[in-house]
Amino acid sequence: MLRPQSLQSSRAMARILSRQLSTKNGMDLNTPVPRQSIANANKVVIKVGTAVVAKGDGRLALARMGGLVEEITSLKRSGKEVMLVSSGAIGVGRWRTGMAKDDVRDTPENSIDRQVCAATGQEVLMSTYDMMFQRMGMKCAQVLITQNDFVNQNRFFALTDTISRIAKLGIIPIINENDVVTGSHFGDSPRVFSDNDTLAALLASGTDSDGLALFTDVEGVFDKPPDQPGAKRIGVWDDKHAVEIGAASGMGRGGMASKIAAASLAANGGVNTVVASGYDVRNVQRVFHGEDVGTLFEAKERPTKSQRWLSFFMDAAGEVTISQAAHDRLLGCPDAKLTLDDVINVDGHFSALEPVRLLDHTGQEFGMGVTHLGADEIGTTLEASEEAIGEELHKMDLMKRGEMYVGDDKLS
Repeated sequence: MLRPQSLQSSRAMARILSRQLSTKNGMDLNTPVPRQSIANANKVVIKVGTAVVAKGDGRLALARMGGLVEEITSLKRSGKEVMLVSSGAIGVGRWRTGMAKDDVRDTPENSIDRQVCAATGQEVLMSTYDMMFQRMGMKCAQVLITQNDFVNQNRFFALTDTISRIAKLGIIPIINENDVVTGSHFGDSPRVFSDNDTLAALLASGTDSDGLALFTDVEGVFDKPPDQPGAKRIGVWDDKHAVEIGAASGMGRGGMASKIAAASLAANGGVNTVVASGYDVRNVQRVFHGEDVGTLFEAKERPTKSQRWLSFFMDAAGEVTISQAAHDRLLGCPDAKLTLDDVINVDGHFSALEPVRLLDHTGQEFGMGVTHLGADEIGTTLEASEEAIGEELHKMDLMKRGEMYVGDDKLS
């Protein structure tokens, strides 16, 4: 079973970077390929990094932002629903407050200064977008997101449904992590996302989007740093590819390794994804017209929304151990469900709809899911006899197949 991994996990990075370089179906890395699937996308997410929207000193790159707004407006007028994930608040805030670049590097010691910069920079960033979209006759809405918005399934569904509704109404949702309250990314608590690349991938998957474009400061994924002689752009990503990663831009959190991992996450969630340069804003149209720009990560079969939500987590709130018969049934039947009668033991303190690990009768983990009951309720049922609480309660559904992944299910 492939367990979803945080981008902070060095093991996940190692797996990505150690894959052996190969061509896809014998083609050269630059061979143009059809991209009709992303050209047909009706609901799309665009992510722009700090290096795209801001200059090196933190001031907004107004000409590029204006071009980006025009391109997004054109996409919107062509009938597509568009969502924008935009970094840049901390960089702009650094310029506005006069702080040095070293003062806002993502370290625990700089946490408060980064939050100050986020507070000052987000207002500048959002007001600039609002002014530019208004001039194009478009409306936009600010959406600031924290890690806690992903922890509870109902809260995550409410978030993604709200963002989808904003886009459906013809308004451009402009999304960013709420760095004012998030603080350092080096804490002990597990994180669902560590940068806006991953956030964009999670939202693209969670909102049932058809396409995602991650715009950065290079022209796609290369087999080695693009400034090195002989570097080749990879037209279509394959999991066998390995790349030699260069340094990040120094302006934001994410580097190319982050974008590869985020694009892979989105593709495994059923979203066609392209990593391309945002320095040429015409690439917005090119990507969603299916032209051969950047690197395409082809969408896999889309899991259920609950399975996609589960795939965001490395850690679970607890464990549920089930009988051998239940284990065999879940692995053997794609529509099988789990009932209270299947449970042998429960461990941990979790509420209904929180992610839990599934263990077989020997204690080996084989999946993850969300239960309809909390740990205390399940424990009470296990301790009571069927005569005391009734046969119907013992046969109550605890977890449906679309609310779990088991065995060889591959979500990320």
